[in-house]
Amino acid sequence: MSRDEQLKERWDKVVKLLSDKFADGDVLDLDAIIYLIGVQELGKFNNEFKKDEKINLMHIAICRVLEPYGYYEFEYFDNEGWPHYAVKEELPPLKAGEQSILMKDAIVSYFMEKELID
Repeated sequence: MSRDEQLKERWDKVVKLLSDKFADGDVLDLDAIIYLIGVQELGKFNNEFKKDEKINLMHIAICRVLEPYGYYEFEYFDNEGWPHYAVKEELPPLKAGEQSILMKDAIVSYFMEKELID
């Protein structure tokens, strides 16, 4: 199986897992999955978030899933429990499709690390 096929298969597992659990089977898109990872990393599951907080949650998720790739490094938790990351290396300029593949690969790795998919 090629790497692309393997990524697609694993990505489909992530989408199904989260869509079944959080969207009554409606298919979640990449942004929704990034948001859910942010909520998971913050650990405040029953909160209502404002628009700017939702953007911050997505930023947390992006930093967390790209951390193993060497782009970000966890720094600290602030007084309200929000994680903060430092940029270690700037992301290379990527086309939209390439960004999507990088994020899907990073998210799949995150879910494998958490042992939620194989």
